[in-house]
Amino acid sequence: MQNLPKKIRSKKLNARVDLTAMVSISFLLIIFFMVVGELSKPKVIDLSLPNKDYEIAGVITCGVGMSDRIITVLLGDNDKIILYHGLLGFESDSPKEIKYGKNGIRQELFNRNKTILEYSAKFGRSNRGAIVIIKPSKKTNFKNLVDILDEMAIAKIDTYTIVNEFTPEESKLVAEN
Repeated sequence: MQNLPKKIRSKKLNARVDLTAMVSISFLLIIFFMVVGELSKPKVIDLSLPNKDYEIAGVITCGVGMSDRIITVLLGDNDKIILYHGLLGFESDSPKEIKYGKNGIRQELFNRNKTILEYSAKFGRSNRGAIVIIKPSKKTNFKNLVDILDEMAIAKIDTYTIVNEFTPEESKLVAEN
């Protein structure tokens, strides 16, 4: 027999996959999706809304009339605010135009809420503060609405609502000022 060259066989190595990088990437993906999930949650403002029957009821059993607690804030264009206390036509003060800021709407809301709380406390209902109805017009920008909501929080007014319907009298009032 001839001397045939021996076949050289290659060594078979055990195939092993290193999963270290895969574990690191999976943890990074988990953290990424957890952060994105938290950041994508909508941020909302809690609103305490008054009863819808305020126009019908007229009087609350604590002795303070509902219309005595209502403050209506009309938001117009060009940073215009018109404020009146009570129901339009029966308001205790005439409607007046007021400015944003510390010495404007904030001071007015704070003073009126304090007066209403003191008056309510005489009847044993110390938690009956002002009810503010915010009515933005179609020309009001979003910044003004956010600013007035900030003023509600700063003046510590707990009960307020946003209504987008103007009465004809209120439309006329905003157009005049």
